[in-house]
Amino acid sequence: MTDTAPSAAGPLCARLAGELRDLRTRTGLSMVALAERTAYSKSSWERYLNGRQLAPRQAVEALCTVAREPSGRLVALWELADLEWSGRANTTAPPMARAAATPSPDDRPGDHGTSTGHTAPGRGHIRSIRRHQGVLVATCAVGLTAAIAVTALLHTATENPTKTASSARPAPGCHAQTCTGHKPTAKGCAMPRQEEILREQKLSTGTPLEVVYSKQCRAAWALVGTAQVGDVLSVSTPGGASEHVKVTDKYDAESPLVTPMIDGSGLTGLRACFTPADGHKQCFQT
Repeated sequence: MTDTAPSAAGPLCARLAGELRDLRTRTGLSMVALAERTAYSKSSWERYLNGRQLAPRQAVEALCTVAREPSGRLVALWELADLEWSGRANTTAPPMARAAATPSPDDRPGDHGTSTGHTAPGRGHIRSIRRHQGVLVATCAVGLTAAIAVTALLHTATENPTKTASSARPAPGCHAQTCTGHKPTAKGCAMPRQEEILREQKLSTGTPLEVVYSKQCRAAWALVGTAQVGDVLSVSTPGGASEHVKVTDKYDAESPLVTPMIDGSGLTGLRACFTPADGHKQCFQT
């Protein structure tokens, strides 16, 4: 496997890299922390997430494990990306197309005793037509399989919402005090319809800051949409735990900045503070 993407690499490889980046963001882990939790180095993950190298299947599965994400969907996408990366998807179609264009002995009118082109085709000719139709369908399938498969993968939630919801969204893994210090995505607390925005504020940089409360986990955290290397975000309650997160590298800066959770049993006086690397600390109370 090469470090530089081959010319055959295309939308499927890019899609896989994007999905892996999104999954890494959900874990809340820096590149260094991700390397520590898997068998792959920081530099390897950089190549995988930037699409410069196709991630091994085992790396995809390892990231799914860290993120507590069922691996089936991404492994299926990886298999398609692997075909695209290796070029195997591009070398299958031409021979089949040539086979479809080559006349079969059954196509020759004289072989079936037909005297003109206006007579009804014989059984052999019909079989030939059907065979050629099958070849043409298979040839088209080579080019369409990837698109169809990806579409099916991405729309699983629409086709089977009950199954997807139960497999893709793990049950919350903590409650109140036991959530302290954990990332909301890692414990399944960042779930639609279970979150309440306690405060939404625009920072002086124009970046939105939110303080979020999970009803199901009874925990709270803060997040900002974009941040720069060196920026720090914290969340705390009077007399309670204080949690903070810092942008340590350019890869962290590509994703929303999310603090670990704090106990949300008592929300009175909950405060979020953002300290930019090159500015003044800004704090907001709910």
